[in-house]
Amino acid sequence: MEPEPVTLTTTRLVLRPLGPQDTAAVYTAAQDPDIQRWTTIPSPYLPEHAQSFTELLAPEGWSTGSMFTFGVFLPDGALTGVLSLTLRSLGTAEVGFWATKEHRGLGYTTEATLAAAHWAFTSLSIDRVEWRAEVGNTASRAVAENAGFTHEGTLRSSINNKGVRRDCWLASLLPSDLGLPSTAPYLPAPPQPPGP
Repeated sequence: MEPEPVTLTTTRLVLRPLGPQDTAAVYTAAQDPDIQRWTTIPSPYLPEHAQSFTELLAPEGWSTGSMFTFGVFLPDGALTGVLSLTLRSLGTAEVGFWATKEHRGLGYTTEATLAAAHWAFTSLSIDRVEWRAEVGNTASRAVAENAGFTHEGTLRSSINNKGVRRDCWLASLLPSDLGLPSTAPYLPAPPQPPGP
């Protein structure tokens, strides 16, 4: 049984599934060149892209249990960004996000990432949330680091962004990083001495 769409709240934010009422706000926000540069959304981003995303792709992800997309809103209804958790393998989800230009640098995306990860760990039986971003996307990396993700390395040619293969950073967040239990036992590797 797939989880029903949920609304999450934090001290400052409301995370809720996107719907048709959000199409215009998503379209407007996605005109930002930084969002188009650092994410895999189409560029140029047209009204029909926003409509397909809010009316088809995001709801379908919830109904199939494959991707859980939240609009991140202030209590007054202003869109601050979008965050998705995409199931990648058993017990593993990947977080992806973007923030509207006027709401960057305020900690909203970090706050939303932590809320979504907590929900994934406690409601979806997820034991690992991965974050990936193209090398050079320092704003996204700052969100991951501020949320407590552990940087694990650089993956060569791991992201295809608009037809170009690019290297990406990889980091992870585990339930134990948030003081939560895992669904399966976790045995970390012993520390290794530095190589020759």
